Amino acid sequence: MSTPSRSEPQPLADAGGALEPGQLWALVGVLLATVLVVLDGTIVNVALPTISTELHVSASQAIWVVTAYQMALVMALFPCAAIGDRIGHRRLYVSGVAVFTLASALCVLAPGFGWLVAARFIQGLGGACIMALNAALLRAIVPQRMLGRAIGWTALTVALSSAAGPTIGAVILSLANWRWLFVVNLPVGLVTLLALRMLPQGRPTQRKLDLPSMALNALGFATLVLGVDRLAASPRDGAALIAIAVAAFAALVAREWRVEAPLIPLDLLRVSAFRLSVLASICCFAAQIAGIVALVFDVQNRLGASALVTGLSLTPWPLTVAVAAPWAGRLADRVSTAALCAFGAACLAAGLLLAAWMTQEQRLLPLVASTVLCGLGFGFFQVPNNRNMLLAAPRARSAAAGGMQATARLSGQTAGAVGSSVVFHLMAGANAPQVGLIVAAGMAALGALFSVMRASEQPSA
Repeated sequence: MSTPSRSEPQPLADAGGALEPGQLWALVGVLLATVLVVLDGTIVNVALPTISTELHVSASQAIWVVTAYQMALVMALFPCAAIGDRIGHRRLYVSGVAVFTLASALCVLAPGFGWLVAARFIQGLGGACIMALNAALLRAIVPQRMLGRAIGWTALTVALSSAAGPTIGAVILSLANWRWLFVVNLPVGLVTLLALRMLPQGRPTQRKLDLPSMALNALGFATLVLGVDRLAASPRDGAALIAIAVAAFAALVAREWRVEAPLIPLDLLRVSAFRLSVLASICCFAAQIAGIVALVFDVQNRLGASALVTGLSLTPWPLTVAVAAPWAGRLADRVSTAALCAFGAACLAAGLLLAAWMTQEQRLLPLVASTVLCGLGFGFFQVPNNRNMLLAAPRARSAAAGGMQATARLSGQTAGAVGSSVVFHLMAGANAPQVGLIVAAGMAALGALFSVMRASEQPSA
C-alpha cells in the first residue's frame, strides 16, 4: 500500500458523532483562528483613509496595508500545505496562530508606514498556515457524517466575520486610533492558542519538501503582485517584474507537470469545469475587494462620512452574503450551478455599476442599497461555485481542490487590492472611486462570462 501524501488522523469524535468538551474546544480553536484571519482581512479596509492621513502616504500607498497581507497569504498557501504534511498539521497550525498574534503586536508598535506594511506581511504568513490547514483539521476533529455541518459552521464564521469587520473597525476608529484595530487580535489570539491545545497530533508524512518548487511559487506570486502595482508608476519596472513572474510560473509548471501530487494542482486545472470555476472565483473576489476599497474612499472622502458611518454603510454587503449563501446552497442541489454562478456574478456586476452611478449623488442611502445587490449576487455566486470546484475534482484530490479554492479567493482579493492601487495612482482625485467601481464591475462581468462558458460545456454542472 502506498503512503498517503497527506496525514490522515482519526477523528476525535466518537462513533456516535457527539463531541466531547476537549473536541469542542479544538473546533472552537479552529473557528477562532478563522475569525482572526478573515476579520483582519476586512477590519483594516475602513481605516485606509485614516492611515493614509496619519502616516502621510497617498491613497495608492495606503492600500498596501491590505495588499501586503493578501500577497503573503497567496504566496505561502501551497507551501504551508506541504510543510504541514511534513511536520504535522497541529504543529504548523499552532505556529501560524502564534506568528499571526505576534505580528499583530508588531502592527500596534509600528513606528512608520514601512514597518506597518512589513508587519502585515508577517501576519499574512501566519494566516497562510491557518487557511492552508483548516479543512484538514476539521476532518481530524469531527466524524465523517458531521463534516458537512463543520464546513457549514466555518462558512458561517467567515460570513459573520466579514460582516462584522467594517463595523468593528468603524467603532474602534470612533473611539481610538487605528493601532487599536490590531490590539483586538491579541486576546483573541491567546484564547485561540489555549483552545488549540486540544487539537489532535496527527501523523506527519514522509513526503519530501520540494524547496525549489516552493521558492518558484513564492517568487511568481510576489513578482506578479509587485509588477502589476508598479506598472502605472514605472511601466518598464512593472513589465520586468511581470516577466519574472511569468518565467517563475513557467518553470514551476515544467517542474511539476508530471509529479503525482504536485505543489499546485495542475492535474485538476486540466479539467475544464474546475478551471473555469477557478477563473470565475478569481474575478468575483477581485471585484468584491476592489468595490469595497473604492466605496470606503468614496463614502469618507466625497460624502465626508465618519469612519463609523462608513463601516455601517458597508456592513449590509457581507450580511446579505450570509443570508443569500444558504439559499444558494439549497438551490445548487436542484438547478445548474453554472446558471446560479452566472446569475450571481451578473448581480454583483450590476450592483457595482449602480454604486458607480450613485457616487454622482450626494446621498448615502442609495449607495447602501447597491451594496445589498452586490452581497446578494456574491452570495449566489460563491456557494455553488465552491461546490462545483470540490465536485469537479476526484475524491482523492479533495484536499488539493480545497487548497486551490482558497488560492483562487486569495489571488482574487490580492488582484482586487493591487488593481485598486493602480486605479487610485492613475486617477488621483474625486473620480478615482467611481472608476474603481466600474473596473470592479468589469471583473464581475468576466466572472459571469466564465460561468456561462461552463454552462455551455456542462449544462448540468
